[in-house]
Amino acid sequence: MAKLTKKQKEALSKYDSSQLYSLEEASSIVKKITSSKFDASVDIDVRLGVDPRKADQMVRGVVALPHGTGKDVKVLVLCTPDKVEEAKEAGADYVGLDDYIAKIEGGWTDVDVIITMPNVMAKVGRLGRILGPRGLMPNPKSGTVTLEVGKAVKEVKAGKIDFKVDKFGIIHASVGKVSFEPEKIQDNVKELINTISKLKPSSSKGTYFRSIHLSSTQSPGVKVDKGSFQGI
Repeated sequence: MAKLTKKQKEALSKYDSSQLYSLEEASSIVKKITSSKFDASVDIDVRLGVDPRKADQMVRGVVALPHGTGKDVKVLVLCTPDKVEEAKEAGADYVGLDDYIAKIEGGWTDVDVIITMPNVMAKVGRLGRILGPRGLMPNPKSGTVTLEVGKAVKEVKAGKIDFKVDKFGIIHASVGKVSFEPEKIQDNVKELINTISKLKPSSSKGTYFRSIHLSSTQSPGVKVDKGSFQGI
């Protein structure tokens, strides 16, 4: 077992890691136990009672967080020339097509989200082996393959995130920054949990929400009481 650092021991002394806390308490605790010098992200891990190996139990969706993630999201738009100005005016960081496809094929992936159009997916599709493992491949289900590129860029910049369950049945997502007021973290978490709740597969039996943990980039996890949320 790895030895705990001084900061980890200090963080663990400020709360009981085995106890369930309300969302309100957990939001405050995460801020209290974070000692990083940078503005760390606040992350949530939601373990679901689903079997991701079964196609009808794959939980995936998008959610617009009321207060955004606090991150400066870098957006690349791969589009036809007639959509370039629309994408730029909406705030896209990079806009183009063939030049950026060549750049990505050369190994460049310094973006957080890629948005494209249905009529250029034939070109973008060949980037799947590079973008897929990095979670950057555009997908119609997440709203990143659309003719309304300007609208998609604005939504992503405002805090729209894409999430999906991993092979262990866990959804990982960032729900803000440590600098956020606890109330803003709570609002973002509630919006995400409500969205995941609506996506419960009909074939999923038993307990859907197994556990919920809140943490920051360098802090231990805090167990969140499911009773903090209505209807789950």
